Parts: sequence; structure tokens; C-alpha cells
Amino acid sequence: MLTILGFAMIATFLVLIMMKKMSPIAALVLIPALFCVAVGQGAQLGDYVIEGVGALAPTAAMLMFAIVYFGVMIDVGLFDPIVRGILRFCKADPMRIVVGTALLAAIVSLDGDGSTTFMITVSAMYPLYKRLKMSLVVMTGVAATANGVMNTLPWGGPTARAATALKVDAADIFVPMIPALAVGLLAVILLAWVLGRRERKRLGMLTLDEALVTEPETVLVGAGGGDRLTKAPRSTGTGGTGGTGGTDGTEDDEREPEFKGLDPDRPTLRPKLYWFNAGLTVVLLAAMILELMPIPVLFLLGAALALTVNFPRIPDQRARIAAHADNVLNVSGMVFAAAVFTGVLTGTGMVEHMADWLVGAIPDAMGPHMAIVTGALSLPLTYFMSNDGFYFGVLPVLAEAGAAHGVTPLEIARASIVGQPLHMSSPLVPAVYVLVGMAKVEFGDHTRFTVKWAVLTSLVVLAASVLFGIF
Repeated sequence: MLTILGFAMIATFLVLIMMKKMSPIAALVLIPALFCVAVGQGAQLGDYVIEGVGALAPTAAMLMFAIVYFGVMIDVGLFDPIVRGILRFCKADPMRIVVGTALLAAIVSLDGDGSTTFMITVSAMYPLYKRLKMSLVVMTGVAATANGVMNTLPWGGPTARAATALKVDAADIFVPMIPALAVGLLAVILLAWVLGRRERKRLGMLTLDEALVTEPETVLVGAGGGDRLTKAPRSTGTGGTGGTGGTDGTEDDEREPEFKGLDPDRPTLRPKLYWFNAGLTVVLLAAMILELMPIPVLFLLGAALALTVNFPRIPDQRARIAAHADNVLNVSGMVFAAAVFTGVLTGTGMVEHMADWLVGAIPDAMGPHMAIVTGALSLPLTYFMSNDGFYFGVLPVLAEAGAAHGVTPLEIARASIVGQPLHMSSPLVPAVYVLVGMAKVEFGDHTRFTVKWAVLTSLVVLAASVLFGIF
């Protein structure tokens, strides 16, 4: 019964948000509360929620201060050179812009933190997508899928969890998987190329014309301080991804002030402190990778230091905090709402029953192929439950079943990271709310667009792993 109710709760949540019948925050709170009562454990709802909030509180704190920190870095111009480099490559061509999004997300993902990746990627690319009226779900979908492939780095989380759960070395899991993951990353770049061509077909070819003087509102951080963005004649076609309204950003007026987010003349720039800010960011990311302190503490210290050095006056500090308060509130609110969902899912025993049912449904004949089975199961399981739930709850059971048929724990561990491209768009991943929140995309629209491409990417990694004999 708990198995059926668990799947029903997840399905209800996904259907309601994709149909836009409820906001994600409301659905994350009300749907699990309703199902908690339905399973006869309504009296324990408070305990489940408090437990879930306690588990996710460090994540919420990390996201709050990370948003402030990277928001300040964006304000002071730390990432402007990245945007200039992207524009040099993209040349205002939608196809190149989408490919550039995939490359930027993959490169920034080397720090192992999804929230950081999405903040930097969206900050760099959002003004370009908005100015050219490109589909914003293309940006979020490509960024999330690229980050999902790179999330398998030993310091990214899943690989370390698999190593801990099965008592194997993380390097022994990751290094043999590099060829398959490289194929997965190439698949993401190919996907970006295809989606970019569709955007080019929908919008027409675009050009950067430095000689043409346009209105100040059209300024982006281009290849040089005075670059302007201009458009060549558009095609009249209406096909392609994203449509002409909603989350693709095409319904907004072109004179909307937010397009000036990376204006090279904005008053918050601190060019004399550029190398200090760059050094501070490198030190912060290095400390994260080396795990010198808990990540929430690092971002708390980093945000405080960045504000103090770049904006010594208290009114300026308040102004910067207020400027990013909307993102902070949206993301932290979403995380605490997700704590209700995960708390009920775990506390009522739904997750355990769902996992047991899936493992029990595996035919005995599939025993010798448990690595492939694990890879296939990692897609739905890491989407519908947290990485902790999958790697510490389900993976040991799968490894035990595989061992009975001669499949080594290392093979099971390698297969378990196949589903990460899909996992990064799960409603249980706090970082995805940073992505959709900063990109001003509805979570349901992101899910509806991204899931099919993320599943395809995961299957490519799985097929490459089998082809290369990795498991």
C-alpha cells in the first residue's frame, strides 16, 4: 500500500506542477501533507517535517549565502570577462549561444557544486537569451543536463556516496567511467547544437555590429566595452523549441530594465578590486573541494568578506542584500518546502517500500546483468528520491543482489552514477530551484522540456559504458 501511495504522491506532484495547477512551493507542502494523512500517519506529520527541515537546513543556509556571494561577484564585474569570451564565441548566433551554455556549465561544474554552476551560468547567459528572445527553458535544460554529467566527479557527491556505501575507492569508480562520461558530455554538446539550430531557425540569424549605435538598454557585456547587439532580418517561422511566450522570455518588452544586468557602466562595478574578488572566489572554491570547512560556513564567511571589502558603506551593503533578497527568499523557501516532501516520503516509509518493490521486481534471469539493471534503475530512483536515499538505502541491496551472480561492487557503483544527468532536474534537488529561479522559468516548464533530453543523455552514458566494457 505504501508503495502505491508513494508513487501516487510523486505522480500527483509532478502532474500538478507541470499543468501549472499549483505552485511548486504549495505542491511540495500540501501534497505530502495530504498523503501523510491518507496513510494514517497524520499525527506524525509535524515530526516528519521537522526532521526533513533539519536535514535540509544546512543546504538552505548554503544556498542563501551562496546567492548573496555570487550576486555580489556579479554586481562587481567578476564574471564580465566570461560573458565577453562567450560573446566572442557566440557572435550572437543562437546555435553558438546554446552550445556556449553547455560548455560554460560543464566548465564551471568542475567545482563540484550545482548551485554555483547554475548561478554563474545563468548570470552570464541570461541577458543574452533575453535580448535575443531565445527560449529560456533551452538554457535551463542544457545547463542542468551538462551539470548532471559533470556531477559524477569524485568531489561532486554521487561518486563519493557510492564509494562510501559500498566501501570502495572513489577513484576506482570514476576513472574507468571517464570514457563513457566523455561520450555523455559530447551528447550534451550535440543536443545543444540541435536545440541551437532550432532556435536559429525560429529566430533567424543574428549578428554583433560594433559600429551601429543603439539605445543604452540594449547594451550587453560584449567583446569590448562598447559592443552593441543588433539583429539581422528574422525568419517568419514560428516553429522550434520554446514557442513565443511563457517561460521562453519572448513576451517581455524589449525595454525591460533587467536587460541591463551586465551593463559595463553599472555603478556597482569594482574594477580595482577585480583580482581580490577573483582570488577570493578561487580560495573559496578550493576550500570547498578540499572540504576545509562545511560549505555553508564557507559561503557565510565569503559573503560577509565580499560585502565588507567591495561595499564598505553599510547602506551600500544593505542595497546589495536587498537586490538579491528575491532570489534568496524564493530558493530558500523552495528548499524548506522540499523538506516537507522528503520528510514525509522518508518518515512514512514510502521510499523504502518503493525501493524494495523495484528491487524485488527484477527477474532472477537478470542477475548476471545487475550492473546494467542498476544503471537503468538509477534513472527513476535518483529522480524520485534523494541521492542519500538511493546510495545509502537502495544501492547496497542492488550490490548484494549482484554479488550473488558474480557482479562486483565496483561495477554496481559505476553503474549507479549513470542517472545523474536526469537527477539534476529532480524536484528533490535544491540546486535546480536556483537554476529556474534565476532564469525566471516555471519549474513545470523546465521539467516538461528537460526530462526527455536528460533521460536520453543518461541512456547514452549507459550504452557507452556497456560498449566500452566498463561494467
